[in-house]
Amino acid sequence: MRAIAYTRVSTEEQAREGVSLAAQRKRLRAYVTAQGLTLVEVFEDEGVSAAKPLVRRPQGNRLVAALATGHASHVLALKLDRLFRDAVDCLRTAGEWDRKGIALHLVDLGGQAVNTATAMGRFFLTVMAGAAEMERNLIRERTRFALAHKQRLGELVGAVPLGLRLRADGRHLEVSPEELLAVERIISLRQAGTSFRAIAASLDADGFATKQGGQWAPATVHRVWAGRARYAPFLRQQPFPWPLGTLGVLGGPFCRPTPRWVIRVGVVQDLPQLG
Repeated sequence: MRAIAYTRVSTEEQAREGVSLAAQRKRLRAYVTAQGLTLVEVFEDEGVSAAKPLVRRPQGNRLVAALATGHASHVLALKLDRLFRDAVDCLRTAGEWDRKGIALHLVDLGGQAVNTATAMGRFFLTVMAGAAEMERNLIRERTRFALAHKQRLGELVGAVPLGLRLRADGRHLEVSPEELLAVERIISLRQAGTSFRAIAASLDADGFATKQGGQWAPATVHRVWAGRARYAPFLRQQPFPWPLGTLGVLGGPFCRPTPRWVIRVGVVQDLPQLG
C-alpha cells in the first residue's frame, strides 16, 4: 500500500520543539513501519502558514497533483493542523479523498491515530475535528478578551500608533502632543474633503514627520484617518474654523472653514493655536 506524507511548519513554529520538519518525519516514518505501508514520497512546506489552502502551498499543491495521478492511496500527516485550515476544510477534503479511495491518516489527533479507511476512523475524525475547531475558537476568544483588557488599561497592544508614545515603564501609552498635531491636521483636512494625496503633500510641506520620521504617503494618511476613532479620548471638536493661513497654503481646499480639533484638556495641556 503506497503512501505519501506531508509535513509543514510556519515561520514562527520553526524553532519550536516537537513541530520541526525533522520531528514530524520521524514520527511519520515510525507510523508507516507500524502500519505496514510503503512511503513513496514526503512533501514538506517550510515557513508556510496553515491559513493557506493545501492546494496553494508549494508542496501541498504537488501532493494534490500526485494524488490526482494515482501516485498513492494513503495520505499521512502528524496532526490535523499540518494539512488543513480548520474543521470544515478537513472534513470536505477528507470526504473528497474518501470518494476516490484515498485514506487519510492523522498520527496524532487528540492523542491517538485516526485512519479514515474505516467507518470508525471517519466518525472519529468528524468528532475530533469539531473538538479541535472549538478549542481554536476558545483560544481566539480568550486572546481577544486579553487584548481588549490590556487596551482598557492603556497598555500597548501591537505597534504604537501615531499620536501616542510609550511611557517609561515600557507598557503603557501616553499622548505625544507633537504627533497629535499631525493627527488633527489629517482629520480636519479630510473632513473638508481634501484628498489623501493632498493631505500628505501638506504634511510634508509643513515639516510633519511620520511615526518613522519619513515622508507621508497617501496610504499612511488613509490609515490614520481610518483609525481616527482611537483618538476620540484625546481630541475634541471646537466650533470655530481654521484661520486663513493656518495650513501654510493660500487659497485652495486647505483654506476651507472646517472644524478645529485640539488636544483634550485633562489629557495633556492645551496646545497653542497654530498659525
